[in-house]
Amino acid sequence: MNIGSEAQNRNMVKELNVDEGEYSEPVSPTGQYFNSSVLSICVLAVLDSDIPIDDSPALALLKDVFLPINPRFSSLMVKDENGVKQWKKVEVKLEDHVNIPYFPPGLSPESYDNHLSNYLSKIAMEQLPHNRPLWNIHIIKYPTSNAAGNLIFKLHHSLGDGFSLMGALLSCLQRADNPSVPLTFPSLTSAPTTPSLSLKTNCIFKNIPNVLWSAFNTVSDFGWSLLKSSYVEDDISLIRSGGPCVEFKPIVFSTVTFSLDHIKQIKTKLGVTINDVITGIIFFGTRLYMQGGSSKLNNENSTALVLLNTRNIGGYKSVKEMVKPDPESAWGNQFGFLHVSLPELTTVESCKPLDFVWKAQKLIQRKRNSRAVFLTGQLLECLRKFTGPETTAKYIHSTLKNSSMTISNVIGPVERMALANHPIKSLYFMVVGVPQSLTITMVSYMGKLRIAVGTEKDYIDLPKFKSSIENAFEMILKAAHETV
Repeated sequence: MNIGSEAQNRNMVKELNVDEGEYSEPVSPTGQYFNSSVLSICVLAVLDSDIPIDDSPALALLKDVFLPINPRFSSLMVKDENGVKQWKKVEVKLEDHVNIPYFPPGLSPESYDNHLSNYLSKIAMEQLPHNRPLWNIHIIKYPTSNAAGNLIFKLHHSLGDGFSLMGALLSCLQRADNPSVPLTFPSLTSAPTTPSLSLKTNCIFKNIPNVLWSAFNTVSDFGWSLLKSSYVEDDISLIRSGGPCVEFKPIVFSTVTFSLDHIKQIKTKLGVTINDVITGIIFFGTRLYMQGGSSKLNNENSTALVLLNTRNIGGYKSVKEMVKPDPESAWGNQFGFLHVSLPELTTVESCKPLDFVWKAQKLIQRKRNSRAVFLTGQLLECLRKFTGPETTAKYIHSTLKNSSMTISNVIGPVERMALANHPIKSLYFMVVGVPQSLTITMVSYMGKLRIAVGTEKDYIDLPKFKSSIENAFEMILKAAHETV
């Protein structure tokens, strides 16, 4: 660490009246990668309110509910005397974290849609100040076509992953129908239990071909991941500009909502998982968009990074459980990523939409069954130990830059939520600061799946891409119903 950085940290600490000798906790390795010289990744969480927003209780809620959730919400990321990044507790000036923008009064909801979209693009590009805790909220008090008002949380990804941040957000919310009853979530499949040594030995002898195939997949997937992260870039295409510093270019957002009941119908018909169906829809819709109305097939080499929660859990835990030392669902960034190649499209007229679901299932299941994600995690840890977090962050940046898109999802509650007596109609989130032209996120809520699409402005035709996703869903749903 250079002398300038040390002086800057000392001045920051003195200005905020913090004890220089005390740190709340070290910054996790992934937290350091996501807040480095090459990466600064944030999460925007948008809540749509059913009623106009009253901002009067905002500061009290932040002080009494939000800040106590985790010490990181009241901490700066600074370097100690040894150059190691630490979370340092500070006194939070809440007024500095609350933003209430002004839009022209008396406009139509459609006009406010445009104002909200422009505002989201603006705050997505803004860097969070490093002289205060790494979060902000924005209160939108204008009615759009989707909501009477909006509450936007901007949280730095170094604070935690989607699982942790969703848990924090839900700690501020209650069931709208009965605040005394906890929110419930769709069940998650628990990680398989570890068999005994004797059973494991018998299984190995009985399934030597499967073990060898799994080992081959592990070596193949890990080798391919290493190449993709270091040398092999996706083709330039309608979803990947491949330009330098794409993470600093303006982005635009849009969302599309599907019924979870319809997705479950497809799941049941095909005998796959909900994630297989969703991934198949996105892959198919993306290939439809890449056709661009051309008679010539556009099957450029395109790879999606599918993010996985790596916790050994069967569902959400309370925030109190997540912040305990060494819990099974610990707070922080605990995820891995899979390189999944987009299946190719034959012809739009003769293509079989369900093939994309089955191919997505086959690809993801194969990669889940290999140990490539574990080996990638070990590689990142080795890079951190021997070359430092900055070099590791550059490797992650290259991994993202060389791929075409990122797909991530979180699970939301089944019941309607409320924040300070404001019923929440819907919600979505977006990851920003990623060196890619296309990012897709998903969240379930009250029987609906909200898919958010973030694209590089003026490069990807967002309305057309959204329409392609909707067409893919309709085609897959229709084909599933026709399946005997």
